[in-house]
Amino acid sequence: MPQKRMLLIGGLSLTLRNWPAFVWTYAFNLGLALLFALPLHLQIDAITAHSLASQRLTGAFDLGTAGSVIMKLSQGPGPAVAGSYFSVPFYLALYFFIVPGTLFCYQTGTSARLFPLLETGFAYFWRFIRITLINLVVSAPILGGLSALKNLWSDHVDQTTVGRPAFLLNLAALVVIGLVAALVRVYFDLVQVYTVQLGQLYFPAELGLKGRPERQIRRAFKPAWRAFRHNFFRVYGTFVFLTLVGLFAVGITARAAVHSLAQPQAWPIFLLAQLGLFLMLLTRFWQRGAETVLALDNPIVVPVPVIPAPVVPEAPLTEPAPEPGEEPEAQASADVAEPEQELPAAPEEPPAAEI
Repeated sequence: MPQKRMLLIGGLSLTLRNWPAFVWTYAFNLGLALLFALPLHLQIDAITAHSLASQRLTGAFDLGTAGSVIMKLSQGPGPAVAGSYFSVPFYLALYFFIVPGTLFCYQTGTSARLFPLLETGFAYFWRFIRITLINLVVSAPILGGLSALKNLWSDHVDQTTVGRPAFLLNLAALVVIGLVAALVRVYFDLVQVYTVQLGQLYFPAELGLKGRPERQIRRAFKPAWRAFRHNFFRVYGTFVFLTLVGLFAVGITARAAVHSLAQPQAWPIFLLAQLGLFLMLLTRFWQRGAETVLALDNPIVVPVPVIPAPVVPEAPLTEPAPEPGEEPEAQASADVAEPEQELPAAPEEPPAAEI
């Protein structure tokens, strides 16, 4: 019978025990952000260096001036736009290396050092790419259809409602789309977890399967769906709750950073923003831990082959030869069963005649 551990507590325990995984992920994300933000910094510096309006960015911060800078950045290709295009493949490569290694450490208890993370990520790299492509194929028509319905809904709201009710109605449509997107995301997260679990199992060759770790991701969809269907409210509620916690952390820190824009030094704003991103990344790894707990409580069952017992031919029944000096049982039983019959006496010869 499968266990039913608390996903929130179990996921948090896995995350804290493997804390180097999300620390390395945060460090790589921060490094990529700084690397690809350097062209943006140079481009903004070129725009504002010879402008009197740039004083309004270093003193009391002016959102209008910041908006005009962003509009100038979007006019034509530049190093910032090119850097944003090149940053996407690097981020995806980092994702496909770190996430499989993290899930492997969650399931096996392996130390989440950098080398085991990258080694496992290399082993599962193409499998996670295939899962992501299938996720895009499935979610694109669903979310695209919902977005089209949302546009029709927004047009209807704009024609019939104004003010705060209109804002709330449009917000409700966005919430519905977000909940559906979370639904798809939870299922494919479980597919990734079960793919890593599947790679640790050896299927017997007697069943016509491969006698090595399974690499076919199609075998992970059915157990992921079974676990998702039987524990829907637990896993989906945990995922949505942790998502809201992460968004709340980012919102609080972003609000504090905006209120600190007029400060003479920028590093407190940077630290506040990074704190919010760090907490949001922590909740994402917490979600992965909760999904791993669910997969460990509902593992993939390896079929055991039924091997028929070998048929041994029966030997013919033969009586053992009697040992010398020992009377056979058959003869002894015959002697007991049949009494000994007396032989008839021989007839007497007549006396010889006297001469």
